[in-house]
Amino acid sequence: MSARSDALSAARLLLRASRGEDGTVDGSKAKSLVRRIGEAKPRGHILILDTFRRLLRLELEAREAHIESATVLSDEAKASLEADITARHGKDISYHYQTSADLIGGLRIRVGSDVWDGTVKARLDRLGLAFS
Repeated sequence: MSARSDALSAARLLLRASRGEDGTVDGSKAKSLVRRIGEAKPRGHILILDTFRRLLRLELEAREAHIESATVLSDEAKASLEADITARHGKDISYHYQTSADLIGGLRIRVGSDVWDGTVKARLDRLGLAFS
């Protein structure tokens, strides 16, 4: 195996070991594991820790929903969106709302690497590409 694939395997093991009983990443466990790897300095430890950091970042981003709309959303609309996102992506998600008039209308939702873009601006951009 290559050093990069070895580091990825080790980082995935570290990610599994850093999970708490509820399945989410436990910060104190992750810090303890990083400290132990730093002290032991196994072969390729810098690559392992860098890969572990990247996996942690992706894991934490998957627990955040960024919702962008053209207008301010009502409390009912927010509750409905949050229920749908929770059903699709699980519990313990934090929600961040932003208003941007540039979207013209609709919503753009990003949870981790998943993006749903139902904005008028995106539709107009796709239409413009189709005619160019």
